[in-house]
Amino acid sequence: MARAATTSDVFNAIAEPQRREILVLLRGGDAPVSEVAQRLGLSQPGASKHLRVLREVGLVRDRKAGKQRVYGLDAGGLRPVHEWSGGFARFWNEGFDRLDEYVRHLDQTK
Repeated sequence: MARAATTSDVFNAIAEPQRREILVLLRGGDAPVSEVAQRLGLSQPGASKHLRVLREVGLVRDRKAGKQRVYGLDAGGLRPVHEWSGGFARFWNEGFDRLDEYVRHLDQTK
């Protein structure tokens, strides 16, 4: 089956490491494209391209501020990722429970 276009799928959009870095940066507050580019060592056109993809999948919002475009995190767009990854919580919890049991068993055999 063909993969969804990056601009329409949250999972594909965040598969790109620089886009994840942008989301982490914007977690700290809104920033203009120029600041995103400078802080992450990207060209301004490169930062704009990544921000456009993130906006199209609903992970960032933008607004005009004078001649600049300012972007902010819209974490609600991460809900599908959260819901999907949350399905693994049971797996991890069961593993940690087994480890805890094993450690207790080791302590009792001392």
